[in-house]
Amino acid sequence: MTFSARLLLLCSLVSTLGLASALPNLEIANAQTANCPTPALNRFQRHKVARGETLESIAQSYNLAPETLIVMNPNVNNGRVSVGSELQIPPYNGIVVEVPTGQSWREVAAKYKVRPDALFEINGCQANPKIVFVPGLNWLPNPPQTTSLIPTNSNTPPRAAISGYPLEQATTVGLGYGWQINPRNKEVFFHSGVDLLAAVGTPVEAIAPGTVVFAQEQGSYGQLVIINHSGGLQSRYAHLASIKVKVGQQVKTGDLLGTVGTTGEPTTQQPHLHFEMRSSSSQGWVAQDPKSYLKK
Repeated sequence: MTFSARLLLLCSLVSTLGLASALPNLEIANAQTANCPTPALNRFQRHKVARGETLESIAQSYNLAPETLIVMNPNVNNGRVSVGSELQIPPYNGIVVEVPTGQSWREVAAKYKVRPDALFEINGCQANPKIVFVPGLNWLPNPPQTTSLIPTNSNTPPRAAISGYPLEQATTVGLGYGWQINPRNKEVFFHSGVDLLAAVGTPVEAIAPGTVVFAQEQGSYGQLVIINHSGGLQSRYAHLASIKVKVGQQVKTGDLLGTVGTTGEPTTQQPHLHFEMRSSSSQGWVAQDPKSYLKK
């Protein structure tokens, strides 16, 4: 199918899906919990088309598919952009979808084959959103056949394989990764990491070399350290009693990051380290099961 034909099909698709003809009021995405990222709907940028730019070149500069810009910008005419016009640029490939009355965001996630926890976090952890940003390209008539969540190009480094342990000794898992029953209120929720039981004051160590990108209090996470590793991986260490590193600091495997504490809103009552592994993707920093990364 030619590019022009695909554009016509996409315009028809937008109408069929009932998407808004313009970006919705971003104020709907303001409600979020403290340990979630800023909702995707609040992270849109505006791009003013310059002379010589094309839809494809603009999409490439933002690491997006041209189809994403088409569904976000009804003023794009047959794949052509006008000099001086403004485009809405989303943070990832995806579409804006109105949640049908009577449906939940979990049902929307299932329809578009997106991980429910990723859709929940990328929309600011809202319990009952009216409009959501659905990341990815599964809404296309013929979505790309790829298992990778991250946009690929010749400069994308291969995903690194790292392993280690954030405590001096292997310990018991108080609460595992995935959908769990909250021991405090008995509600089902998605636990994005593992709770490693340890006494308050136990040293917390870097699981692998990387750069500290966050080191302070963060809502229900309490005192939190986040490290970015090579290959688009990230580790998180929460509920710390103290933090021993600073943002921008380079750390090696086993370097002291802080100590186990009970800050924030721990789910497990016993003192523990809440540890997460995440990977950079078209859906943001998506939580991974830490089990395959934890080696002692």
